[in-house]
Amino acid sequence: MFIGANRNVFEDALDFGDYSDHWINVFLAHRPLDRAPTVRAAMADDLRATLDKHLTPLDANARAWGWKEPRSIFLLPFFAGYFPGLRFLHVVRDGRDMAYSANQNQLRKHGDAFLDGVGAGASEPVRSIALWNRLNTQTAEYGETFLRARYLRIRFEDLCRAPAPTILRIFEFFDLRGDAAEIGRLEVTPPSSLGRWQAQDPDTLRDVHQVGRAALERFGYDAPPPA
Repeated sequence: MFIGANRNVFEDALDFGDYSDHWINVFLAHRPLDRAPTVRAAMADDLRATLDKHLTPLDANARAWGWKEPRSIFLLPFFAGYFPGLRFLHVVRDGRDMAYSANQNQLRKHGDAFLDGVGAGASEPVRSIALWNRLNTQTAEYGETFLRARYLRIRFEDLCRAPAPTILRIFEFFDLRGDAAEIGRLEVTPPSSLGRWQAQDPDTLRDVHQVGRAALERFGYDAPPPA
């Protein structure tokens, strides 16, 4: 699958990263876009320009094309409307680990616009899991309701624990071919940060569990009973 030539070391598509920077907060401020046709038209025009840059190096023999840009999750309804055949791979990682990550770009750039005041004044881990809880729940509901067979959700922890069968599911979803076992051996290295939430301050962690409980349970992450 072609995922662009202009990528960073994490293989994020930089042109789509610029698009996210420009449009996510605008999109969030004007939902639903049916009531903001001027914004929708401007987003579509800029997306066409972004695609022109992204697809210029596309090889004629590529089986498929796409992009990796984690913040595209904020714009899923817009992208799904623009690309009627879009397939969306939703990768979920334990929100407690995400809450204690040093990388809080999504919260920093889009937290205020997305959370609508939820968690205002709370600690960063609590606000982080509030965003994780709402964003991933909304994405799962949208994917299951509207995209259906064009939506696949996997857990990062499952990829780390069982690379080959998880990669095989992804291949089948995108109609790709490859040696899943070999790719897993070469590409999947479980990070030391898995489970980092377990070493955190119990008082803050109690609040993190409370705020993220609904999504933690929905996605199969065991959470302690309410205190």
